[in-house]
Amino acid sequence: MGVLKGAHGVRGDVRVRSFTADPDAVFDFGPLLDEAGKVIVTPKSARPAKDHFIVRPKEQKQKEDWDALRGTLLYVPRASLPEADEDEFYIEDLVGLDVYTGGSERAGRIRAVQDFGAGELLEIDLAGGGSVFVPFTLADVPVVDLAAGRVVLATLEEWLEADGEEDAPSDA
Repeated sequence: MGVLKGAHGVRGDVRVRSFTADPDAVFDFGPLLDEAGKVIVTPKSARPAKDHFIVRPKEQKQKEDWDALRGTLLYVPRASLPEADEDEFYIEDLVGLDVYTGGSERAGRIRAVQDFGAGELLEIDLAGGGSVFVPFTLADVPVVDLAAGRVVLATLEEWLEADGEEDAPSDA
């Protein structure tokens, strides 16, 4: 949902950067937790700043304590999140799904969903070893079947060739 950016001033406020589509929505789900589920910040109030929010937390900590938590990723319980709309998915739902390219032979499994700035990519561990990135678009991934635990790619060969070309030495 976001990341703790450290203390703000000396009065106990903290800086929180939101990763939600609507930045204010980071505060709609209750306390913000660490990866293990421990409460890190329970916002009493928040005000926007340049690229983050200045939060008045319920928890009382010294400036040094908040600064020591800088970089902590912030989560909410899955049960707090709304149901995804049709044709929308939570990233955590895609990770671990089996990957097929039509037919019944499994091509691999989704390791992660990455976004390096040009759109979301499925990082796929291939059944035969290695990995490949495939754009997460309707054209490249026409079927996502969460109930069956699988996605179907339009083609895998195109992305294997593209990946191989990056590793090949150039003639220049």
